[in-house]
Amino acid sequence: MAQELSIIELDQIITYLQRVLSRIPRSHPTYTACVYILAESRFIRYKLSKQKEDLDKSILHWTEAIFLPPSWGLYLNVVQVFFELVLCLLHRWKEFNQPEDVKCAVEYLRHLRGLPLDTFEVSHKVVTILLVQVLGIQVKLEADGTGDIEEMVMLCQEFLTCHSSENYLTYAIPALANAILRKFLQGKQIQPLDGVIQCLRDALKISLPDFHLVLLVLAAALLIRFRRDYSDGDYDEAMTLLESVIASSPLGNDPSQTQNEALAFAATLARVRAILYPNPEYLEEAISRYRTLLGSSSLDNDIRQIATYHVASLAKERFSNFGLTEALQEARSYTSEIVDFASSSPHGIFAENIDYVEAVRTAYPMAAVEEKIQNLRKLISRTPPRSSKHNEYLERLAHWYITKFSRTNDIRDLEEGIKCRRVLIASADTSHPFGSHPAFDLGFDLYMAFESSNKMEYLDESITVHRGVLEMKSAQPYHFIVIQQLFESLSQRFRLLGRRQDLDEIIELIRLGVNDKSATVSHRFFLSCRWATFARSARHPSVSDAYQKAMSLIQTSSVAAPTLQIQHARLVLMRGVGDKMPLDYASYQIDMGQFTQAIETLERGRALLWSEMRGLRSSMDQLSQFNSPLATKLAAINQDLESLTMSVTPSGTIEISNGGSQIGDGMDPFGRLVVKQQKLLEERDLLVSQIQELPGYGDFLKTSSFETIRSAASHGPVIIINHNEWRSDILILFQDTPPSLIPTTNDFYDRANKLRDRLVVARKEGLDSGEYKRALRSVLEGLYNLVGEPVINKFRTLGVPEQSRIWWCPTSVFCSLPLHAMGPIPSNDGVKRYFSDLYIPSYTPTLSALIESRKPSPKTSYQPSLLLVANPDESLPGAFGEMEIIQSFNSRVPVTTLCGKNATPAGVVEGLRHHGLVHFVCHGKLETGKPFDASFKLFNDKHLTLLDIVRSQLPAAEFAFLAACHTAELTDDSIADEGLHLTAAVQYCGFRSVVGTMWEMADVDGSEIAENFYKSMFSGNGQGVHYHLRSARALRDATRKMRRKKGMTLERWVNFVHYGA
Repeated sequence: MAQELSIIELDQIITYLQRVLSRIPRSHPTYTACVYILAESRFIRYKLSKQKEDLDKSILHWTEAIFLPPSWGLYLNVVQVFFELVLCLLHRWKEFNQPEDVKCAVEYLRHLRGLPLDTFEVSHKVVTILLVQVLGIQVKLEADGTGDIEEMVMLCQEFLTCHSSENYLTYAIPALANAILRKFLQGKQIQPLDGVIQCLRDALKISLPDFHLVLLVLAAALLIRFRRDYSDGDYDEAMTLLESVIASSPLGNDPSQTQNEALAFAATLARVRAILYPNPEYLEEAISRYRTLLGSSSLDNDIRQIATYHVASLAKERFSNFGLTEALQEARSYTSEIVDFASSSPHGIFAENIDYVEAVRTAYPMAAVEEKIQNLRKLISRTPPRSSKHNEYLERLAHWYITKFSRTNDIRDLEEGIKCRRVLIASADTSHPFGSHPAFDLGFDLYMAFESSNKMEYLDESITVHRGVLEMKSAQPYHFIVIQQLFESLSQRFRLLGRRQDLDEIIELIRLGVNDKSATVSHRFFLSCRWATFARSARHPSVSDAYQKAMSLIQTSSVAAPTLQIQHARLVLMRGVGDKMPLDYASYQIDMGQFTQAIETLERGRALLWSEMRGLRSSMDQLSQFNSPLATKLAAINQDLESLTMSVTPSGTIEISNGGSQIGDGMDPFGRLVVKQQKLLEERDLLVSQIQELPGYGDFLKTSSFETIRSAASHGPVIIINHNEWRSDILILFQDTPPSLIPTTNDFYDRANKLRDRLVVARKEGLDSGEYKRALRSVLEGLYNLVGEPVINKFRTLGVPEQSRIWWCPTSVFCSLPLHAMGPIPSNDGVKRYFSDLYIPSYTPTLSALIESRKPSPKTSYQPSLLLVANPDESLPGAFGEMEIIQSFNSRVPVTTLCGKNATPAGVVEGLRHHGLVHFVCHGKLETGKPFDASFKLFNDKHLTLLDIVRSQLPAAEFAFLAACHTAELTDDSIADEGLHLTAAVQYCGFRSVVGTMWEMADVDGSEIAENFYKSMFSGNGQGVHYHLRSARALRDATRKMRRKKGMTLERWVNFVHYGA
């Protein structure tokens, strides 16, 4: 029919046709033709009038025409009538939003595909294309749409298998991609996921106009499958696709919308991997990608706020992992930005979901909270139950009720939130990635209700709900959190009811948790410690298993950070759990009569940082003779790891070469350091595994056995004090006989704490104060009663002769107490004697350190020389006299002096490499909470730090005298059992014996202690004995002479301690 007709002309035609139809029966040969023309006329009139009535009547006439007998000879047939009807229905849906029209169109198109279309001059491919597009519309309209996507995939596959259908795919594939994208953004299931992925992969082989859209959607589908199956292949493929979109044109500061979408998907993908796999490297990549996304100036504001929320969460996780204050500050900054946005922008995608952000809800005043609740209740009443919107409003309402409860503490508010969660659970699809969330949240809410009301039914239901969550595969990333909560819930019930089945379930759940690889090693370690404490308190037979699991995780948990500074920060965060656990386990083993195992445990659980670093410096000589390539590779990796571990400056900034790994513009230096460390650790673990498979190398780099570490007592007994709340003990280690146990009194633990506390408090009054002198005298007497007397009695019983060399290997508070000077010892002759009068004492942070200090020197000849490092100033007037005394021994050993402008950190380190002996005359400095910043003050206010010393490798070094303040003193906020002080650092870098100071050193003592010490060490009495082996006796002799000096006070001679061989 001519399209140029006016409405008047069309009205005349319509009137005429209606008159004809009213006069003839339906069976009349012209009846069908009139209906056809009437339907078409009405549609043309609609296009002119825009009146819905015309469109409705056109659809009505086309529908009637379907049921009429065919009118042969006309230009339309029944197939074409169906097709015209579909077009009209789609037009009405588009203009007047009638969803039923879409459903009808789908049904008619499906019917048409079953007809021989080509016979009726309607293209089968056109119908199929139209069906794909209409199904895509239906996906948009329906809550589920799973079946529609499945049908769309099937139809697109038809085109993909037909070589002449490429033009049609340019319409079909974008429709499919948009439908999938919509479901993805809605958080809905995409089924069949495997079919969707394969279809889109096949489509990418064809040149399509919306190529980047297909790439994005395929990446989204792979992301969903990665979240479901944990497949690294899916992750890698998805990220490669997204990177290709991002790199399609230069990013600049103004990426395209498609590039922004790819950046957002890449960030989401990286975040999902960081959640599924607790690898520090993955967390850093996720943070990097979100920062890159936020760097886009063209990013949609709602997406920006969502990204801000996620990077804030990731920064919090970073702080939790590494204790980085910068990460906590970043998280707080981003959270503040989100709160500001919420208060200023009430509309938008993010604003609709802002209720899920706790920080935002907390910022709302109470009146606003009430208003939110009332508005959501109204919205819920207006939406169909179980619909996606209804569930969304319910979940938001639950969050607001919980927020209200946190303000009012009214259990009724919490119960309202619980009601919402219960309704959500009834309609939740637990196979969906987020389908477990309602039950997950409900379990916590119920436990909160129990804590508020003490009603057992809440606790029981919480346990039941969370048990159900553990059965959901979709909840796998949250299983560890649920296990932790079930531990709390079941423990509460066990304490209240004493049910054995609850105890057994707790243990079974913890066993699952500590082996859950989706949780970080640190979290699993903490859970294993809690397991051990709980099982031991409940006398459950799993105590030993719990401790063994904790010990297997402690080293990795403690040093799972790229630098020594961050590793120490992690240990500080673990204080009270990580540092106590080995002592707890040892006390349990002693309780079981397992003395040798207890000594092994204490050795494994102490000085973790030194042990890790010592492992990186393990000798490869023996391995080189057996397999040189493996030894060379491992030595190179160890060297790289050691350099990386020490890549931290006193200010806390990271030092890393420009060759570091780069992942996106948002990767900061610390992140690159983490990535590099993880790569090196993976390479190292692989190499070590290969080496351990070699004949005779099964124990390579594994924990030393008791038979190995008992050699620490080859030159005299080692006294190990386990200071522990469960039970405290003193063990004496011998080389050839079993360890000997000295039981302690029940109040041993508390008495030791009081001694340490009194000394620390009194020290704040000043070393010259009367209070400190009285405190030190009292502490030495208390130590003798607590430790000295039972040890001396045991030595006499065991036949250990007086004047023997002995070593102290203390734990906990005893690391800060002067065990070498305990006394005075009661005597009949009235002479004051202290422990060091009876025995020649030394200290060692670990048995391994002592063994290492006795290993033969690589030097073939023994011709030591002494390096004198001095920085005298007005505050050290006695330094010049001390220097003269040291230089006076030049006839015994060659003395090289570094003083003034020559005493620089670099010059001192270089000098240490060429001298076996060293004596420092300068100030020592401590930095509270920063043990690696402890230092010697050198020329022009430069400092040789503990970290500088640790970086040095001095295999020929022999003995060091650190005549400076605080060199064997632990800083406040440091971990006692780590032994992080200058003396231990000097010993670690190669010196076999070291003399240090426990606190501030009196300047006037320098000359006297040096003269008496070196006279003793260089005397002819020790002919044939290396100087480092003479140093302990020399120090004992020198301090004894100091004591005889008139006016000498306790704190001055007690100050000096000997470490090492």
